[in-house]
Amino acid sequence: MENRHATHPAQIPHFDTDELRAHYLVPDLFAPGEVRTVHSHQDRVVLGGAVPLPGEPLRLGVEPGLRAEFFCERRELGVIALGDPGTVTADGAEHRLEHRDCAYFGPGTREISFSGAGTRFYLVSAPARTERPTRIARYADTAPARLGEQATANVRELRKYVHPAGIESDQLVMGVTELAAGSVWNTMPAHTHDRRTECYLYFDLPAEHRVLHLLGEPDRTRHLVVANEQAVISPSWSIHSGAGTHRYGFVWAMAGENRSFDDMDHVAAADLR
Repeated sequence: MENRHATHPAQIPHFDTDELRAHYLVPDLFAPGEVRTVHSHQDRVVLGGAVPLPGEPLRLGVEPGLRAEFFCERRELGVIALGDPGTVTADGAEHRLEHRDCAYFGPGTREISFSGAGTRFYLVSAPARTERPTRIARYADTAPARLGEQATANVRELRKYVHPAGIESDQLVMGVTELAAGSVWNTMPAHTHDRRTECYLYFDLPAEHRVLHLLGEPDRTRHLVVANEQAVISPSWSIHSGAGTHRYGFVWAMAGENRSFDDMDHVAAADLR
């Protein structure tokens, strides 16, 4: 498990491209036959990727840095399937996930493993104390919120999976947003929420295309060039927005002081620098 320390907003103006990427970009979560995890001290979020090989399930272990007997001893976990369908097994119960389906596992879930061919599982975890049942949210059964306008190139559909009116959690909020053909912008006008960290994982982006992800304080922005299935860790003080050279989707996940999706401090485009 890679460990990433929290950063202060005053540090960003002094980072060059390599330093920005080292602190905020997670470029290589998905490796065949492995479970890879990154622990961030931003609200102690853990991001992970699991890529099982045919006939070889992968077990989610616990790293020494978590000081736990098993991964979900004091944590909740959201899992979203990317690519082909796959199966997550939790304490002996199998849960088959299609592309973009979501599974939630609460504290106390002892054994979690992943299986399938051609699938990749994206993992987001946050500290939690309340034992909650395993829940599944199906992409096909989740009504999307339709946002944006073609005139501003940000028509998109947003599906909430883990949130107060859906799958209950301690602090995790999680869902998927997908842009329409011809749209490039996500989360514009931009916003911050100083009460929680947000992470993006971009997906369904053709290999030759990129997203320019904006981050930093509104009056001192920077950018990352992000490829398919790469993640960005966005501290609570940072905006998180992006524009792509092609339509794409992204998994958004938040953890922190509250679970209110609408808890945002909006920033007008004219105020960005």
